[in-house]
Amino acid sequence: MRLGPFDTSRINVRSSDGGGGGGMGRAGGVGCGTLVIALIGAVVFGLDPAQTIGLVQSVQQQSAPASQGGDSGQTLSEQQICTSSDYAQEACNALTSLDETWAAAFARSGLRFEQPVLDLYQGGRVDTKGCGSATSAVGPFYCPADKGIYIDTSFYDQLAQMAGTGGDFARLYVIAHEYGHHIQTITGLSPKVREAQQRNPAAANRLQVAMELQADCYAGMWAGQNRNLIEPGDLEEGLKAASAIGDDTLQRNAGQRVNPESFTHGTSRQRMEALRLGLESTDLAACNAFFEG
Repeated sequence: MRLGPFDTSRINVRSSDGGGGGGMGRAGGVGCGTLVIALIGAVVFGLDPAQTIGLVQSVQQQSAPASQGGDSGQTLSEQQICTSSDYAQEACNALTSLDETWAAAFARSGLRFEQPVLDLYQGGRVDTKGCGSATSAVGPFYCPADKGIYIDTSFYDQLAQMAGTGGDFARLYVIAHEYGHHIQTITGLSPKVREAQQRNPAAANRLQVAMELQADCYAGMWAGQNRNLIEPGDLEEGLKAASAIGDDTLQRNAGQRVNPESFTHGTSRQRMEALRLGLESTDLAACNAFFEG
């Protein structure tokens, strides 16, 4: 995807460990695109899918102490963070595009927009500004309390080794999906869903699936609004990834019995349909379909 250069005067970037680059990143070096990269890690690295990317509750409930390692003791400027590696530069480029795209969409809908903060760190444990601390095993995640998108850039190296083919769409969709959770927060949907989950625990997983599918839809909507920047093969990568990371496929590949009651992100088919819906839609309200009926 041909993203334009970042502009640190127009985005919010920080690094919890003072760096945030993730040194070996090579733009275009990761394989098939995925909307929720950490879920693939659930199969390859033995992580629990329910603890990975996009599951807001898993982050909010953590109360481990703040990170002791990984803090370099230095504070870098946004420019330094965004140029610390190819991964970081790519992430800042994506954030610039996401901010511009969603600000315009909110303006068309007459809604108030607020930018998130992108927090780039590397390895170990990260101390969020509002959701406690989390280990890198959680994968990329969004913290609604501080409106922060947290990305451990070292995870991209693990994914590159695992995938073995080129393509930058995976990393871009990590940010786009998490940005989708930010949209859910600033529109007021996220707190309403959490309240509904607390009132009716039996419906918690179903509501979480709806949240994740809507975030997938929002990620697709961002790509669709920037279709002129999409390169040949990008959309196919995204749809293939959506199929590969469905809860049913992940459970099957892990040698587990497919258990719909444990789903937290949706089936492969649902994820593909959510992405496609976003790609083909221009109305912000189109992605509300997952909470209808």
